[in-house]
Amino acid sequence: MIFSRKRADAGRRGRDERTTEVLDSHDGEQTPAAPARGPYDVGEAPAGVQRLDLGSLQIPAVPEVEVRVQADPQGVIQQVVLVHGQNALQLGVFAAPRSEGIWAEVREEIRQSLFNDGAAAQEVDGEYGTELRARVRTPDGLTDLRFVGIDGPRWMVRGVYQGPAAVDPAAAGPLAQCLDGLVVDRGQEAKPVREPLPLRLPRDVADQAGPTGAGEADAGTAAGRPAPEPREA
Repeated sequence: MIFSRKRADAGRRGRDERTTEVLDSHDGEQTPAAPARGPYDVGEAPAGVQRLDLGSLQIPAVPEVEVRVQADPQGVIQQVVLVHGQNALQLGVFAAPRSEGIWAEVREEIRQSLFNDGAAAQEVDGEYGTELRARVRTPDGLTDLRFVGIDGPRWMVRGVYQGPAAVDPAAAGPLAQCLDGLVVDRGQEAKPVREPLPLRLPRDVADQAGPTGAGEADAGTAAGRPAPEPREA
């Protein structure tokens, strides 16, 4: 199933670092401001933005970007891929511990998994910190992948770019805008670290999909992650 959201472009936010400023409030106390860009925790997300609510992920509406999902008959989403032109961005969101981020550890496991499959991966500095780039062999030939990870409060977002944006971040365009505006609703319940956070179709879309679910969308290649020992987050 494909969602296509087209609206007037409100303009791209500056590609500044993901930081939180401290502003003076009227009573003299210092109040933390929202991060300059996302992915945002649900409590920090800017208001007045049209988003597709998939449960743990809320995806901003960006012109010409298609949201493709694969879901089971109950409407539980197994895969989310954003597509714009020749570029694709697969998204995943996972539980993380309160005390520390997990992207560094997950990144090393992805690198090792790719190595075991005969693909070399290289760490590079990106806008969100250290990224992983690799070239893998698929039935369609060699494919470039770029893995991006963002640690948030008790969650981690992993994005996998495919297409020209996998080798040239400047080519990501609207897909990078979607990642910048992403909102994560982690919930308060304890979850095993790295467990995927639940994603569901909006009720009206699930009703339209019918009893067979949303079906499958061709999302290209995505590297898996080794299953860790579960612990509570």
